[in-house]
Amino acid sequence: MAYDSKVLRRAAARYDEDKQRREAQFRALQRTCYDREPRLQEIDRELSHTMAKIIASGLRRGTDPRSAIESLKEENLALQQERGELLVRLGYPADALEPKPACEACNDSGWVGSSMCDCLRRYYVREQNAELSRMLDLGTQSFDTFDIQYYSPTETFGRKTTARENMDHNRDTCYGFARYFPSSLKNLLLSGDPGLGKTFLSACVAREVSGRGYSVVYDTAAHIFQRFEAQKFRRDEDADEAEDDVSRYLRCDLLIIDDLGTEMTTSFVQSALYQIINSRLIAQRSTIISTNLNPLQIGERYGEAILSRIRGEYEFLPFFGDDIRKLKKK
Repeated sequence: MAYDSKVLRRAAARYDEDKQRREAQFRALQRTCYDREPRLQEIDRELSHTMAKIIASGLRRGTDPRSAIESLKEENLALQQERGELLVRLGYPADALEPKPACEACNDSGWVGSSMCDCLRRYYVREQNAELSRMLDLGTQSFDTFDIQYYSPTETFGRKTTARENMDHNRDTCYGFARYFPSSLKNLLLSGDPGLGKTFLSACVAREVSGRGYSVVYDTAAHIFQRFEAQKFRRDEDADEAEDDVSRYLRCDLLIIDDLGTEMTTSFVQSALYQIINSRLIAQRSTIISTNLNPLQIGERYGEAILSRIRGEYEFLPFFGDDIRKLKKK
């Protein structure tokens, strides 16, 4: 699983902010309890010295430290019991002044060994969804809200199947892709006129895959190629950020390229698209391309090498029917 460094930095910052907030709340509770019952501060001070006493006892030469250690443990337990009784009298739980991590699995570090802990992964998912929501409506666009009724059950638009049958297939394919990611089929090409549900299903996939902690990057083809140009020629003031963006496009678990074909096609764009497709195929990272172009037009515009890789490695999902946006306005 590859983590988006840009998103991870924000998630880690939010994680640390919440950790510091909890620590500040604990210190404030400590001060309140100490003010109301000074004996509590004395007990905590004595408890903090217990380990030093145990170490000192163990270092004494010529003596058996076990009896001294047992005595210190008993003293420690007696202090903890007294502290608990005092806290209960003040109206607090008996363990209110015992520091406890929010996550016992990682002790609030966010990591278990070299693996991200589930607690930090939840922050990562929230930050990634916030990033995706800048371009997609993740709040309402989901497989559950996809309405097949907008597609005609009778019209074929010159195809072998009706628009509804075709969209049933497209929806099921996208659902299977998202539900079983990354073990499902690797790449999709969504092709058809505007307003037929390509972006909607892309959002559904992004929501499902992101929700399980995988890194998802969604962007328009035009902006992706602009970032590649900024990274290569370093013309913009944010060239370093463009470098990070290019890395995100190439390394994320799932890249969704929207509106391929709406950009001005140049030899640089052809080269950048080939780099994206080829690099991600070699690395076995999934890509979804949404376009108004059909495969033949893709070959004419971007070259046979790109078309060959798409034909060999992508599942082609054609979209046809009436413009859903216009139908919704009626």
